[in-house]
Amino acid sequence: MWNLLCYIRAMAKVHKPSTGSSGRAKASRGASSKVMKKKNLPPPHPPQRGGVEMVDPRVQAQLKLYDEALALFHQQKFGRAKQELEKVLQGPSKELADRARMHIKIADQRMKPSHEQNPRTADEHYQRGVAMMNVGRWDDARESLDKARKAAPKADYIHYALAALDCLTGEADSALKNLKVAIELRPENRYHARNDEDFAFLQEDPRFTELLYPEKDGTAG
Repeated sequence: MWNLLCYIRAMAKVHKPSTGSSGRAKASRGASSKVMKKKNLPPPHPPQRGGVEMVDPRVQAQLKLYDEALALFHQQKFGRAKQELEKVLQGPSKELADRARMHIKIADQRMKPSHEQNPRTADEHYQRGVAMMNVGRWDDARESLDKARKAAPKADYIHYALAALDCLTGEADSALKNLKVAIELRPENRYHARNDEDFAFLQEDPRFTELLYPEKDGTAG
């Protein structure tokens, strides 16, 4: 009888579930659940700029073209801006392409000579003159800018535009004269001219250097 009781107790110990193994099983199930939860998380959003995804290097190149085109657009160089904007249309981002189309339409409107328009104010003549410059109609541009200068002789931007037109038509003396007046009326024009490609014609002229960099010879005022 005693031997039978010992045998029953021994068998009970063998079949008793292990507390340690049960804990490890629960921990394993918990870890597995956490892994599943992590797998179900949505992927992070790609970096954006103005609603345009920036992951694709082609989009980055397209955005660079767009920024360069806008810089030309804001300088009222609509012809060159349109050329760059048309390159933007070939990129992968539909958002950038839509923006480019909008600016192309505006550029076309600014450059389009309207026979119905009859400029009267200095600004209207100036705007028409700049539009004519952008399409290479130098004579029409000069006619409009001369009228603008006559109506507003103290408007620095009109003298500046005339100086740029003189450079584009190869008239160095007149360009320097108009640029000097523009700088006298608004000294900030000196710094604009330093980075303006329209004045490339004067880059080798020492008078241009003296006008834009007076500090070199101590005449800055």
